[in-house]
Amino acid sequence: MNVLAGDIGGTKTNLGIFAVNNQQVSSIVEATYISASYHSLAEIITDFLGQLKINKQKAPVTIACFGVAGPVKNNHCEVSNLPWIIDALQIKKQFGWQAVNLLNDLEANARGIAALDEDDFITLNEGALKSSGNASIIAAGTGLGEAGLFWDGSRHIPFASEGGHTDFSPATEQEYRLHQFLSIKYNGHVSWERIVSGRGLENLYQFLCYEAQCQPPAWLQQQMQSGDIAAAISNAAQTGKDKLCQQALDWFIHLYGVEAGNHALKIMSRGGVYLGGGIAPKIIEQLQSGTFMQAFCDKGRMRHLLEAMPVKVIMNDKTALYGPALFSNKSALSH
Repeated sequence: MNVLAGDIGGTKTNLGIFAVNNQQVSSIVEATYISASYHSLAEIITDFLGQLKINKQKAPVTIACFGVAGPVKNNHCEVSNLPWIIDALQIKKQFGWQAVNLLNDLEANARGIAALDEDDFITLNEGALKSSGNASIIAAGTGLGEAGLFWDGSRHIPFASEGGHTDFSPATEQEYRLHQFLSIKYNGHVSWERIVSGRGLENLYQFLCYEAQCQPPAWLQQQMQSGDIAAAISNAAQTGKDKLCQQALDWFIHLYGVEAGNHALKIMSRGGVYLGGGIAPKIIEQLQSGTFMQAFCDKGRMRHLLEAMPVKVIMNDKTALYGPALFSNKSALSH
């Protein structure tokens, strides 16, 4: 069966038509769009389908599913980092499809794990042998997504959460100062998403510059103005060009580990912890340095639980498309 799947993020929107057979997902055609360049998801879908016609590509679909960065209720979502409101029923009517579903983007990622092979992961922690139980996924990208996979004794059942918007909890004097700095910037509430995300890396670097009473060097300012600010900071850190960028990235990795451990404890992720999103694969060497796992396991009396959890980085950037594709196919078969 062919299905249209989408991964709708604050920075980019990925669409694709996939052939689905059980847990096997094969790409037929895909395209990527800059989300902020469009007024709605429907506008992007129209563009995508129009390009198929222009290129005379025939991959008819009658069902679609989209993973969306935001809370989904009754197939309706106000996107967290875009001024969009997405309603599945409206899209269904507009394009004349049989069925359209929306998933939270991290639930979509969680569902996509079933389509991956071992080669799609890099392991940060082996964990205990024959680990089983609930699993968790946490993904830093434009924002911070978190979801769980409930173990019912025979299979994992993904579920969404908005855990990335819970309160950031400072643990050191410097982190208390960071919290105060961001509390002023964001008029009170400081969530983990303000810390562990692309924009979070920007916030960490901005705070370090504030404390050091300095400005980014001219070459870095130029890169920030002409492209992705977080990517500029990360690249400067990984190439050793700027010490404050290195400090910001190291701090980011530490805090990523802290919150991943928090999330894993809350849902008892004995079956595994997955790092998704666009950032982790780009900083994989830094994640493997030990900083992440040290912070992940540093939970006092619960350290032994964290040390026994397998921790893996998802390296396949299509996971968030595979999830909606699998969900659409399952939904269609159930009817």
